[in-house]
Amino acid sequence: MKHELLEKNATLLLIFSFLVVTIGGLVQIAPLFYLQNTIEKVEGMRPYTPLELAGRNVYVREGCYTCHSQMIRPFRDEVERYGHYSLAAESQYDHPFQWGSKRTGPDLARVGNRYSDDWHREHLANPRNVVPESVMPGYAYLYDNDVKLEGFGRHLKVNAMVGVPYSNEMIENAEADMKAQATGENTDGFMERYPKAQARDFDGNPARVTEMDAMVAYLQMLGTLVDFSTFKTELEPR
Repeated sequence: MKHELLEKNATLLLIFSFLVVTIGGLVQIAPLFYLQNTIEKVEGMRPYTPLELAGRNVYVREGCYTCHSQMIRPFRDEVERYGHYSLAAESQYDHPFQWGSKRTGPDLARVGNRYSDDWHREHLANPRNVVPESVMPGYAYLYDNDVKLEGFGRHLKVNAMVGVPYSNEMIENAEADMKAQATGENTDGFMERYPKAQARDFDGNPARVTEMDAMVAYLQMLGTLVDFSTFKTELEPR
């Protein structure tokens, strides 16, 4: 048979294998260069506020993504438990995204506004106070760590360099916006820049902007930006 020629000649087999892989790769990759956008635009999505971004940084630093995914798969059992399945647009401003690869704890893609700030603070400080069977470590020290406000606009500027649509106005007002969101005061310009943002004293101490403020603000935002009543859900059976 003709394929025996390739099987008996290592050089020819290597050459033809390379050609097959090359052609297959081009078929998959080349069309992407002709698409203006591979992510469907979804109304309501916006960049993280500076305080939410600081909270996300704490979330990543503490390794929360290793136990909590932020990706709801399109299966009935997942949607019934966690909410609408995740959309690609919800992760478009994440660098890196927080989909995760396992769940020791529940998925957090829709955790925003499901619990009070008090619940989140208690859960973060001592998880077993609200979930007795939890194996999650405590993060009470977030109360003690102040968020570094000075120069935070540079962080937004770097994100803008990789495609996050932070405007010059957002970058220039980063420090003021962090204070406004963490205190709930002087929020007019802040709310214009970040629609649907929540502004209040998240950590219970209005005199400081702490990592607890930032973490709770981040968690309370997750899954709240998109109006999922406008989406038709088609579920796959398990």
